[in-house]
Amino acid sequence: MANLLDRDIQFLPGTGPKRAAVLAKEMGIYTFRDLLHTFPYRYIDRSRIYSISDAVPSMSMIQIRARIFSCSISEDGRHRKRLTVTVSDGTGKMELVFFQGIKWLMERLKPGKEYIIFGKVSEFGNSLNMVHPEMDPVNEGSLNTGTGLAGIYPSTENMKKAGIGNKVFIKLVRAALDICCTDIRETIPHKIIEAHSLMPLKDALENIHFPKSLHELAKATRRLKFEELFFLQLAMLKQKYIRKSFSKGNVMPKVGESFNICYNSMPFPLTNAQKRVIKEIRNDLVSGKQMNRLLQGDVGSGKTAVSLLCALLAIDNGFQACLMAPTEVLAAQHYNSAIKFFGNSKVRTALLTGSTKTKERNHILEELEDGSIDMIIGTHALIEEKVVFRRLGLAIIDEQHRFGVEQRSRLWAKSVPSPHILVMTATPIPRTLAMTIYGDLDVSVIDEMPPGRKPVKTIHSTEADRQRMYAFLKSQIKEGRQVFIVYPLIKESEKMDYKNLQEGYMNIIGEFKAPEYITAVVHGKQKNEDKAYDMNLFASGKAHILVATSVIEVGVDVPNASVIVIESAERFGLSQLHQLRGRVGRDSDKSYCILMTGNRLSKEARQRIELMCSTQDGFELSEADLKMRGPGDLEGTQQSGTLLDLKLASPVKDNELLRETEKAASEILEKDPELSEPENRIMEETVSRLRHCRTDYSEIS
Repeated sequence: MANLLDRDIQFLPGTGPKRAAVLAKEMGIYTFRDLLHTFPYRYIDRSRIYSISDAVPSMSMIQIRARIFSCSISEDGRHRKRLTVTVSDGTGKMELVFFQGIKWLMERLKPGKEYIIFGKVSEFGNSLNMVHPEMDPVNEGSLNTGTGLAGIYPSTENMKKAGIGNKVFIKLVRAALDICCTDIRETIPHKIIEAHSLMPLKDALENIHFPKSLHELAKATRRLKFEELFFLQLAMLKQKYIRKSFSKGNVMPKVGESFNICYNSMPFPLTNAQKRVIKEIRNDLVSGKQMNRLLQGDVGSGKTAVSLLCALLAIDNGFQACLMAPTEVLAAQHYNSAIKFFGNSKVRTALLTGSTKTKERNHILEELEDGSIDMIIGTHALIEEKVVFRRLGLAIIDEQHRFGVEQRSRLWAKSVPSPHILVMTATPIPRTLAMTIYGDLDVSVIDEMPPGRKPVKTIHSTEADRQRMYAFLKSQIKEGRQVFIVYPLIKESEKMDYKNLQEGYMNIIGEFKAPEYITAVVHGKQKNEDKAYDMNLFASGKAHILVATSVIEVGVDVPNASVIVIESAERFGLSQLHQLRGRVGRDSDKSYCILMTGNRLSKEARQRIELMCSTQDGFELSEADLKMRGPGDLEGTQQSGTLLDLKLASPVKDNELLRETEKAASEILEKDPELSEPENRIMEETVSRLRHCRTDYSEIS
């Protein structure tokens, strides 16, 4: 017999097909189970009844107990009806105002009758009122009235229009819990529940929605967070085990001529961290198993050199390699680096982007298919159906969180067996979060900077310092250096009083007049050829200043640039500020990052600016950023398709619980990696259900 939890939500009393369609579209609620796993985002104490004389507009939602004194309907100048209900509790009077459902209310609200009234107190004229409060007759009892904590659930305008306000939502949850109470089975073995002092699942679901006390709510929250993180770890670690046990990968045992030529002619020695990472990757390439590895490294740590040397390992073994980047600017940068890096070797490299002309594109596609091209570098253009490889052995993805999982999966499908995968990111991710987001990947970290790179001096400036800052830029340009100036916006926004690129560009060319100073401009709304022209103008040293948006966050390598000015720096997160700062300091000369902000900063913005000025450590900044802002884009909406779908738990805030669940999941998989033992089958069912709730990308990173 089917589990009631998996029943279509339209069959829940009080729902029906219309409301079910709204719940599905607005909240992703399709089944009773989905409803019970939609949790309150805050709670209100409904155990206290306030007197009207104690009520003030500064209060949030409160309850009063009062009798209806009178009801009256009036119209405004636009013929809009308004129902005013005056109530009294003996200590004072209050008006309840309704603009909708007036006919229905007039039939039910009776003068002289006593009600429990719940709503937000406001003031209109000299009298207190509540607009559209909840009302329940005292003699009939009230849902969650006098029982303590009441949940407030996520909502949307369309839900409210469909009559699914918070009160209705609570009734639906109560009905679902009552109907499904016998079908809520434990998902975690008793020994784990006991070892980690977890509340039973049925009790946890009851208390997360209808807490008996703050203590019981805390226990319920811990159990449900444990459940989320535990199954996330279990699914990822099981996936990793299956891939390592059963996936076949091309074997690449040879260290050949091209690798040796390029390695021996490098202008700088590799750091120990780079050597360690290459060794880890080489071990994967000779293992006979498909490599799925994440390469992390701070800005300027030498990830590109490592990835190109690994591409040569594949090429020397008769395979092709590809490198996919998120932007044309970054793809072109990688292509130029590869041409320079491969130098005297016979490696043939090509660049394929959306801007590649048709004739050249067709020629590249032919040579890629017949194997004449050893390595291709490009953007999303690489995943088009027309792109066919003769023998793709290694796929490298740069700034991989910017690609959707589905996009990447199309690249893996271009070779059988699937190519080895190396995904790179310059966004430092603390190990605990990397374990959660990329738990099915092996992680390599370049945690050492090349010798000779000096730290970038970071300075906080405000508008009062602007002329002094301009004078400093002119002195740097006079010494033969170049300058980045970065803005957070492209067009003026009425809602935000921030410097924007258009106004900033006009100010800069007014202050730095041609022909003494040449200024280029790059932003996301430009045509590709215009962007490339201005970028090349700056990269070649012909322009002194590049005014840009954060499009330059990754991939712009101009060693001669010694200063980056970040306007409205308070608008950027720490990780992004750190990425931008990494555009300078790319040679042995002294470099500067100037953070321009307004005079009035929020506490969090000031904290970010101070941290930027005090440390160069990307991992330290990333950890701080995550604590301030949550995982955010590191998970990325584009990471949909992975198992990261946490409703209560946070990999950052619940760090200890994360470690606890990883240990518990690892212990189970060590003894039963396929979860086939009878006591583990319930966990296998849960993992399978989670996987089938979304597209299964278990074969890819």
